[in-house]
Amino acid sequence: MVLTKIGDLLYLKRIKLYNTALIHHNADNEFNAMTYNDVDKRKKAFIFELDNVLYPEKDYLFQVYYLFAGLLEYTKLIDAGKITDLMISAYNEEGKARVFDRLKKELNVDEKYRKNLDDLLLTARLPLKLLLYKKMLNLLQEIVVDRKKVFIVTNGDPVQQLNKIKQVEWHGLENYLVAYFAEGTMAKPEPDVIHTLLKEHDLLRKDVLMIENSEEDRLCAEVCGIDCINAGEFLDTTQL
Repeated sequence: MVLTKIGDLLYLKRIKLYNTALIHHNADNEFNAMTYNDVDKRKKAFIFELDNVLYPEKDYLFQVYYLFAGLLEYTKLIDAGKITDLMISAYNEEGKARVFDRLKKELNVDEKYRKNLDDLLLTARLPLKLLLYKKMLNLLQEIVVDRKKVFIVTNGDPVQQLNKIKQVEWHGLENYLVAYFAEGTMAKPEPDVIHTLLKEHDLLRKDVLMIENSEEDRLCAEVCGIDCINAGEFLDTTQL
Protein backbone atom coordinates (compact mmCIF):
# COMPACT_ATOMS: atom_id res chain seq x y z
CA MET A 1 0.00 0.00 0.00
CA VAL A 2 1.45 3.37 -1.01
CA LEU A 3 0.39 6.68 0.46
CA THR A 4 -0.84 8.84 -2.37
CA LYS A 5 -3.63 10.89 -0.85
CA ILE A 6 -3.42 13.92 1.37
CA GLY A 7 -6.04 12.24 3.52
CA ASP A 8 -3.71 9.31 4.12
CA LEU A 9 -1.00 11.61 5.41
CA LEU A 10 -3.45 13.46 7.61
CA TYR A 11 -4.64 10.17 9.02
CA LEU A 12 -1.11 9.10 9.81
CA LYS A 13 -0.73 12.26 11.84
CA ARG A 14 -4.10 11.77 13.51
CA ILE A 15 -3.12 8.37 14.86
CA LYS A 16 0.02 10.04 16.21
CA LEU A 17 2.66 8.25 14.20
CA TYR A 18 4.68 11.41 14.64
CA ASN A 19 4.00 11.84 18.32
CA THR A 20 7.17 10.22 19.63
CA ALA A 21 9.20 11.67 16.77
CA LEU A 22 8.10 15.17 17.70
CA ILE A 23 8.91 14.55 21.34
CA HIS A 24 12.41 13.28 20.77
CA HIS A 25 13.24 15.81 18.05
CA ASN A 26 12.00 18.82 19.98
CA ALA A 27 12.89 17.82 23.51
CA ASP A 28 14.10 20.73 25.60
CA ASN A 29 16.96 20.76 28.06
CA GLU A 30 14.88 20.55 31.25
CA PHE A 31 15.71 16.87 31.70
CA ASN A 32 19.20 16.55 33.14
CA ALA A 33 20.25 13.65 30.94
CA MET A 34 23.66 12.12 30.57
CA THR A 35 25.69 13.06 27.51
CA TYR A 36 28.76 11.65 25.83
CA ASN A 37 30.91 13.91 28.02
CA ASP A 38 29.74 11.97 31.07
CA VAL A 39 30.89 8.61 29.67
CA ASP A 40 34.22 7.01 30.60
CA LYS A 41 36.62 8.22 27.89
CA ARG A 42 38.55 4.96 28.09
CA LYS A 43 35.68 3.14 26.40
CA LYS A 44 36.52 2.15 22.82
CA ALA A 45 33.19 0.66 21.73
CA PHE A 46 29.49 1.07 22.44
CA ILE A 47 26.79 -1.58 22.13
CA PHE A 48 23.16 -0.55 21.65
CA GLU A 49 19.93 -2.49 21.52
CA LEU A 50 17.66 -1.20 18.74
CA ASP A 51 14.03 -1.09 19.92
CA ASN A 52 13.24 1.53 22.57
CA VAL A 53 16.91 2.40 22.92
CA LEU A 54 17.75 4.10 19.63
CA TYR A 55 14.18 4.72 18.49
CA PRO A 56 10.65 4.03 19.82
CA GLU A 57 9.47 0.64 18.58
CA LYS A 58 5.86 1.77 18.38
CA ASP A 59 6.80 4.08 15.49
CA TYR A 60 7.44 0.91 13.49
CA LEU A 61 4.48 -1.06 14.80
CA PHE A 62 1.89 1.68 14.31
CA GLN A 63 2.87 2.12 10.68
CA VAL A 64 2.55 -1.63 10.14
CA TYR A 65 -0.89 -1.50 11.76
CA TYR A 66 -1.86 1.27 9.36
CA LEU A 67 -0.75 -0.81 6.37
CA PHE A 68 -2.54 -3.90 7.66
CA ALA A 69 -5.72 -1.88 8.20
CA GLY A 70 -5.57 -0.84 4.56
CA LEU A 71 -5.39 -4.49 3.54
CA LEU A 72 -8.41 -5.40 5.65
CA GLU A 73 -10.37 -2.42 4.41
CA TYR A 74 -9.79 -3.58 0.84
CA THR A 75 -10.65 -7.24 1.45
CA LYS A 76 -13.21 -7.08 4.28
CA LEU A 77 -14.73 -3.63 3.73
CA ILE A 78 -14.03 -2.58 7.33
CA ASP A 79 -13.09 1.06 7.87
CA ALA A 80 -9.29 1.34 8.03
CA GLY A 81 -9.40 4.11 10.59
CA LYS A 82 -11.45 2.00 12.95
CA ILE A 83 -9.07 -0.96 12.52
CA THR A 84 -5.97 1.14 13.11
CA ASP A 85 -7.39 2.80 16.21
CA LEU A 86 -8.37 -0.57 17.65
CA MET A 87 -4.92 -2.04 16.99
CA ILE A 88 -3.21 0.90 18.67
CA SER A 89 -5.57 0.65 21.66
CA ALA A 90 -4.84 -3.07 21.93
CA TYR A 91 -1.11 -2.40 21.82
CA ASN A 92 -1.31 0.27 24.52
CA GLU A 93 -3.60 -1.76 26.78
CA GLU A 94 -2.45 -5.36 26.28
CA GLY A 95 0.84 -5.32 24.38
CA LYS A 96 1.81 -6.16 20.83
CA ALA A 97 1.31 -9.91 21.24
CA ARG A 98 -2.45 -9.47 21.75
CA VAL A 99 -3.23 -7.03 18.93
CA PHE A 100 -4.59 -9.55 16.43
CA ASP A 101 -6.59 -11.32 19.15
CA ARG A 102 -8.40 -8.04 19.83
CA LEU A 103 -9.25 -7.73 16.14
CA LYS A 104 -10.72 -11.23 16.16
CA LYS A 105 -12.76 -10.52 19.26
CA GLU A 106 -14.14 -7.09 18.42
CA LEU A 107 -14.25 -7.05 14.61
CA ASN A 108 -14.56 -10.76 13.89
CA VAL A 109 -11.44 -10.75 11.70
CA ASP A 110 -10.71 -14.24 10.37
CA GLU A 111 -7.70 -16.11 11.81
CA LYS A 112 -6.32 -16.53 8.28
CA TYR A 113 -5.31 -12.85 8.30
CA ARG A 114 -2.93 -13.33 11.22
CA LYS A 115 -0.26 -14.51 8.78
CA ASN A 116 -0.70 -11.34 6.73
CA LEU A 117 -0.02 -9.26 9.82
CA ASP A 118 2.95 -11.42 10.79
CA ASP A 119 4.41 -11.07 7.30
CA LEU A 120 3.97 -7.30 7.35
CA LEU A 121 5.64 -7.09 10.75
CA LEU A 122 8.68 -8.78 9.24
CA THR A 123 9.03 -7.07 5.89
CA ALA A 124 6.76 -4.00 5.63
CA ARG A 125 7.88 -1.08 3.52
CA LEU A 126 6.98 1.83 5.78
CA PRO A 127 5.42 5.05 4.51
CA LEU A 128 7.56 7.12 6.90
CA LYS A 129 11.18 6.85 8.00
CA LEU A 130 11.88 5.78 11.58
CA LEU A 131 13.41 8.64 13.55
CA LEU A 132 16.03 8.20 16.23
CA TYR A 133 15.56 9.73 19.65
CA LYS A 134 17.30 13.08 19.33
CA LYS A 135 19.54 12.50 22.32
CA MET A 136 20.58 9.12 20.94
CA LEU A 137 21.31 10.69 17.56
CA ASN A 138 23.53 13.21 19.31
CA LEU A 139 25.24 10.46 21.30
CA LEU A 140 25.92 8.37 18.20
CA GLN A 141 27.31 11.35 16.33
CA GLU A 142 29.68 12.21 19.17
CA ILE A 143 30.88 8.61 19.44
CA VAL A 144 31.62 8.47 15.73
CA VAL A 145 33.39 11.85 15.73
CA ASP A 146 35.55 10.53 18.58
CA ARG A 147 36.48 7.56 16.38
CA LYS A 148 34.95 4.98 18.67
CA LYS A 149 33.14 1.85 17.46
CA VAL A 150 29.34 1.51 17.41
CA PHE A 151 27.49 -1.80 17.45
CA ILE A 152 23.83 -2.72 17.39
CA VAL A 153 23.25 -6.05 19.12
CA THR A 154 19.57 -6.84 18.94
CA ASN A 155 17.22 -9.60 19.98
CA GLY A 156 14.19 -10.46 17.88
CA ASP A 157 13.65 -11.98 14.47
CA PRO A 158 16.71 -11.08 12.35
CA VAL A 159 14.56 -10.42 9.27
CA GLN A 160 12.37 -7.98 11.16
CA GLN A 161 15.24 -6.26 12.94
CA LEU A 162 17.15 -5.78 9.68
CA ASN A 163 14.01 -4.39 8.08
CA LYS A 164 13.76 -1.82 10.87
CA ILE A 165 17.43 -0.87 10.60
CA LYS A 166 17.09 -0.27 6.87
CA GLN A 167 14.22 2.15 7.43
CA VAL A 168 15.77 4.30 10.16
CA GLU A 169 16.90 7.79 9.23
CA TRP A 170 20.54 7.44 10.26
CA HIS A 171 21.81 10.81 9.01
CA GLY A 172 24.84 9.10 7.47
CA LEU A 173 25.71 7.08 10.57
CA GLU A 174 24.83 3.79 8.88
CA ASN A 175 28.34 3.70 7.45
CA TYR A 176 29.75 3.42 10.98
CA LEU A 177 27.40 0.81 12.40
CA VAL A 178 27.94 -2.93 12.72
CA ALA A 179 24.86 -4.99 13.54
CA TYR A 180 24.71 -8.36 15.27
CA PHE A 181 21.48 -10.35 15.44
CA ALA A 182 21.60 -12.25 18.70
CA GLU A 183 19.10 -14.91 17.66
CA GLY A 184 21.54 -15.97 14.95
CA THR A 185 23.44 -17.58 17.85
CA MET A 186 21.52 -17.38 21.12
CA ALA A 187 19.33 -14.47 22.19
CA LYS A 188 20.42 -12.26 25.05
CA PRO A 189 20.84 -12.66 27.99
CA GLU A 190 22.99 -15.52 26.71
CA PRO A 191 26.47 -14.05 26.20
CA ASP A 192 27.41 -15.80 22.95
CA VAL A 193 26.85 -12.85 20.62
CA ILE A 194 28.88 -10.49 22.84
CA HIS A 195 31.75 -12.97 23.04
CA THR A 196 31.71 -13.20 19.23
CA LEU A 197 31.72 -9.42 18.90
CA LEU A 198 34.65 -8.98 21.28
CA LYS A 199 36.67 -11.62 19.49
CA GLU A 200 35.93 -10.37 15.95
CA HIS A 201 36.82 -6.77 16.80
CA ASP A 202 39.77 -7.43 19.11
CA LEU A 203 38.12 -5.75 22.09
CA LEU A 204 38.55 -6.35 25.81
CA ARG A 205 35.58 -6.40 28.14
CA LYS A 206 36.78 -3.22 29.84
CA ASP A 207 36.75 -1.44 26.46
CA VAL A 208 32.99 -1.80 25.97
CA LEU A 209 29.88 -0.04 27.26
CA MET A 210 26.38 -1.38 26.63
CA ILE A 211 23.41 0.99 26.42
CA GLU A 212 20.39 -1.09 27.43
CA ASN A 213 16.73 -0.95 28.29
CA SER A 214 15.84 -4.46 29.43
CA GLU A 215 16.56 -7.04 32.06
CA GLU A 216 17.89 -9.34 29.32
CA ASP A 217 20.56 -6.82 28.38
CA ARG A 218 21.51 -6.10 31.98
CA LEU A 219 21.94 -9.80 32.68
CA CYS A 220 23.91 -10.23 29.47
CA ALA A 221 26.27 -7.41 30.41
CA GLU A 222 26.71 -8.85 33.89
CA VAL A 223 27.51 -12.33 32.59
CA CYS A 224 29.95 -10.91 30.03
CA GLY A 225 31.63 -8.65 32.56
CA ILE A 226 31.02 -5.44 30.62
CA ASP A 227 29.69 -2.13 31.90
CA CYS A 228 26.17 -1.03 31.04
CA ILE A 229 24.04 2.10 31.37
CA ASN A 230 20.27 2.23 31.03
CA ALA A 231 19.06 4.19 28.02
CA GLY A 232 16.84 6.22 30.34
CA GLU A 233 19.96 7.95 31.66
CA PHE A 234 20.32 9.59 28.24
CA LEU A 235 16.61 10.09 27.55
CA ASP A 236 13.66 11.73 29.19
CA THR A 237 12.02 8.67 30.76
CA THR A 238 8.64 9.73 29.34
CA GLN A 239 10.03 8.72 25.95
CA LEU A 240 10.58 5.08 26.96
